[in-house]
Amino acid sequence: MIVPAIHGNTPIPPDAGDELELAGRLRRDETRERLQELATQHAYGDTAEDRRMRRAAWRALARRFGHGVTIGRGALAKHAETFEIGDGVFIGEQAFIQGRFDGRCVIGDRVWLGPQSYFDARDLVIDEYVGWGPGAKVLGSQHTGVPAGIPIVKTDLRIEPVRIGAWADVGVNAVILPGVTVGRGAIVGAGAVVTEDVGAFAIVAGVPARLIRWREGHGQ
Repeated sequence: MIVPAIHGNTPIPPDAGDELELAGRLRRDETRERLQELATQHAYGDTAEDRRMRRAAWRALARRFGHGVTIGRGALAKHAETFEIGDGVFIGEQAFIQGRFDGRCVIGDRVWLGPQSYFDARDLVIDEYVGWGPGAKVLGSQHTGVPAGIPIVKTDLRIEPVRIGAWADVGVNAVILPGVTVGRGAIVGAGAVVTEDVGAFAIVAGVPARLIRWREGHGQ
């Protein structure tokens, strides 16, 4: 059975004016720490007011926060002040987006982030209409391991940009490693570990991920 997609096709109405006013007041009057507390306070509730307060707190924190954003129960953010979130974004339950105080995280319009997914968002761009499967993860940093005479967790951290092109689809429990670019319209199979760049309209799978075939549209 094939049925029409919902997330990518549903119209996005503007958010209510009173909610926008609330977010503006929070941004003006509250500290970043208090805004984070407010987001956490309402993170696990399932009432309309909890959902409204989650959006208002995230909007007050973020560099940009679009209309029609859904933030599921238990979704958490660190350093949301570095986030740029587009219109119609869906953030699933218990997703965790970990930014960095001097980093940048861009989530484009109509992106769908599955439940229990993890994002090392120190230098992360996810372009528009990307689907991100439940439990999938992106890592954007790793310890150098040098010198070898000290514990690895005490060595310097190398932060590398990760880019996910528009229209790409990342499967359930896949892992994208630091420095990787996934091209436009590419498909990453469930459970894949992506260690190197994926071309536009490629289909990859496996550990490590390897090219399976090209989708229609490759080379156009």
